[in-house]
Amino acid sequence: MSYFIFDSTAESSAMTDKITFIDLFAGIGGFHLAFHNLGAECVFASEWDKDARKTYEANFAKISPELFKKNTNGETRFAGDITKVDASKIPDFDILTGGFPCQPFSIIGAKAGFEHETQGTLFFDIERILKEKQPKAFVLENVRNLTAHDKGKTFKIIIEHLEKLGYFVHYKIINALDYGVPQKRERIIIVGFKENVPFSFPAPLPIEKRATIKDILETGNIEDKYFVKPEIRDRRHAKMLLKTITEPSRPYITHENVSGSVTPHSYSCALRAGASANYILINNERRPTERELLRIQGFPDWFKVVVSYSGIKKQTGNAIAVPAIESVAREVLKSLRLFKEIKK
Repeated sequence: MSYFIFDSTAESSAMTDKITFIDLFAGIGGFHLAFHNLGAECVFASEWDKDARKTYEANFAKISPELFKKNTNGETRFAGDITKVDASKIPDFDILTGGFPCQPFSIIGAKAGFEHETQGTLFFDIERILKEKQPKAFVLENVRNLTAHDKGKTFKIIIEHLEKLGYFVHYKIINALDYGVPQKRERIIIVGFKENVPFSFPAPLPIEKRATIKDILETGNIEDKYFVKPEIRDRRHAKMLLKTITEPSRPYITHENVSGSVTPHSYSCALRAGASANYILINNERRPTERELLRIQGFPDWFKVVVSYSGIKKQTGNAIAVPAIESVAREVLKSLRLFKEIKK
């Protein structure tokens, strides 16, 4: 498919030493897929949501079978609640990855931050594991608003805690639209290394090479269940024409914001787990299919859908954009090779 910009087959086979990573707050495995595509091996994962676990295992049981093998106590390396995991029992690894829950910091959510009763404190489980295992590097992801929460105090605390653990920390807000998927999804990426190795975030694609919604649409007949009622279609279309006067070239995708304004684009706005059923519509006529939602986040077509439409809508809304994080992962692996040279 044209929306995948990375061919990592040659790069993977060229790696002489297997880099290992753990996948915390794994969701449906965006980090896992990105690092696996570059030849790294996942040795531990954690996700508490039952449906997300179902999707994760369905798609990674063959890729990373060791995660799902039971030991003599009936335990696997695919854990549930990370707060109940003894960090000392996690296998050694090179890179910690994790998109720790964003709802406490989201513009859309309550923005409770560290005061959130459960999810807001999960960053400190990352800190706990980093302190115990001392991996070479980490890659963390969260919503853009993390940098502004509580007038920047929350983000300042996070960076200070990571630096106190002895990491050289880099961070940047990146937009998935710049890295091969037709979705405006801005996220803060935080990268840290135990050695002061050179590191740069990946350059964005030229605008003319950006993917568009046309690149992810399914071909053939689309089932009637995805199409909205005529009155919803007509109301949405009328609202759009207040701005555009005439209909833009098809295909396009629209999003109705909180003020009721409808604007067409050649790319999707950020997918959201808790969005309404008609949050985004293609040509004002229908909802994206399950496969199209996954493609908007850069998941390959072999990725299995094992939950309901509402389930995959929630899961893709919580997921990371795979090509975006893969582009970051590529730079991280380059820096880790320098790390090995320094250690020699």
